[in-house]
Amino acid sequence: MPNKKLNAKLLWMQFEDVLAPRLGLTVKERAVYSYLLRHSLVVGKVRVQFAVISLARTLGVGVGAARHAVRRLDELGALRVLKRSHKTGHLVEMRQPERIRALRRYYASQAVAEPPASTLETTDFWKTWALRRAIHDRERGACFYCLRRTAANMRCLDHVVPRVRFGRNSYRNLVSCCLECNTRKGDRAARDFLRTLYRLGRLTAAELDGRLRALKELAAGKLRPSL
Repeated sequence: MPNKKLNAKLLWMQFEDVLAPRLGLTVKERAVYSYLLRHSLVVGKVRVQFAVISLARTLGVGVGAARHAVRRLDELGALRVLKRSHKTGHLVEMRQPERIRALRRYYASQAVAEPPASTLETTDFWKTWALRRAIHDRERGACFYCLRRTAANMRCLDHVVPRVRFGRNSYRNLVSCCLECNTRKGDRAARDFLRTLYRLGRLTAAELDGRLRALKELAAGKLRPSL
């Protein structure tokens, strides 16, 4: 793709009105994407190189949160990580909204029917906006971890078994949670994180027991989303 300067106004409108809401980006993911967009497509470049530490410092977020945001944007197809290096940092290729597969198929995804039980177990619930929304709807607006009611634009999906530990995009491993819990949990085990919330007074003893039971039910496939 040539280094052709795009219509920055149109690009930004697509980001705010289409890409961010339909991919369900968190506040920090929006900040990271807009920063990378500003230093790539907006100025006519397809690729941008950066150090995660510098990115985090510029945006005023934690290094772990910045790294997680880049990884999730890559998983969503909003960008493609071409190279990671301790010396030179990340090299990523930015994608225009219309080139992101999940957005091209957005309207068609609204008609997605619930997969039969035989295929439900193999369905990638991160693949489309409709499938991700089904996970959010299953929790009925509450954070799976702290049980706090969460506004739609402040919810995100979390892997109970982290991706770095080969956690899948299965409905058994994805939960809807608030941005704070998503950031605090990071790559920790869900059970350990729930106990941390209890020690911090965010969960009562009864709520902790309920959340631990919910984890078992989730792993057993008893908490199925409705599509």
